[in-house]
Amino acid sequence: MTIRIGNAPCSWGVEFADDARNPTWQSVLTDCAAAGYKGIELGPVGFMPEDPGELGEALARHDLELIGGVVFRPFHEPDAWDDVVDGSVRTCKALAAHGAKHLVLIDSISPRRAPTAGRATEAEQMDSAEWAAYRDKIATIAKMGAEDYGLTVGIHAHAAGFMDFEPELERLLDEVDESVLKICFDTGHHSYAGFDPVAFMQRHIGRISYMHFKDIDPVVKANVIAKRTGFYDACGQGIFCNLGQGDVDFSAVRQVLLDAGFEGWCTVEQDCDPLLDPDPLGDARANREYLESIGFR
Repeated sequence: MTIRIGNAPCSWGVEFADDARNPTWQSVLTDCAAAGYKGIELGPVGFMPEDPGELGEALARHDLELIGGVVFRPFHEPDAWDDVVDGSVRTCKALAAHGAKHLVLIDSISPRRAPTAGRATEAEQMDSAEWAAYRDKIATIAKMGAEDYGLTVGIHAHAAGFMDFEPELERLLDEVDESVLKICFDTGHHSYAGFDPVAFMQRHIGRISYMHFKDIDPVVKANVIAKRTGFYDACGQGIFCNLGQGDVDFSAVRQVLLDAGFEGWCTVEQDCDPLLDPDPLGDARANREYLESIGFR
């Protein structure tokens, strides 16, 4: 069995391609390789070059493999379909050009959900018509990624969107065929939502195709949930701490993966504010060293 550990541009604070605070894409690749990783995600499409030759040469120079990419767009917004499709097609093309495997779908943050991140019992729910349209949009993009581009597509729950809490994630899994939609499981977001990531993995490991490793500081989590702090402000407060310093039991996560014979990439994602994290390279190294200390290589 081979589990490979990668990293992602969000660990350097890159959430949106056009954010003036972003580090350069070249520096992210340099840091990722320097921290000991052999794979990296694309980040938001447009952050790294969409010219396959330019990006391919840079990846090769740093001995990095492109693992996958995330479509972080408002699937919940009825008038945003063109934006969702644009981000999805561009991401699929970029991944296919470099032989990357994983397309990750994330419903972006909604003002209707932001105040209740971490508060499952208070969160506003879609009505039946909204849910059906939402589910069908996710299924349409998943089918495109799987059938037109040969990608493995995973749904990723995310704080403050409409795919956040365990019951709605399981509802989606029940309603969209497994042949086109699998799970990109994020340990930190599952904890942020108030659920047990290890227990979920034990129930659904057969459908988990890809992992995002994220830890969460329980003190910061309790504070931001109590104060209804926005997601990006919570990132700035350090809610996503270095691996092994929060409430996710990564030894148990590793054991579930081992028991299931999981093979493939697990990607570190330590979402942060690009101006407030003083040492993303140091964090990336510390996370790699922690994972090695508990048996990941």
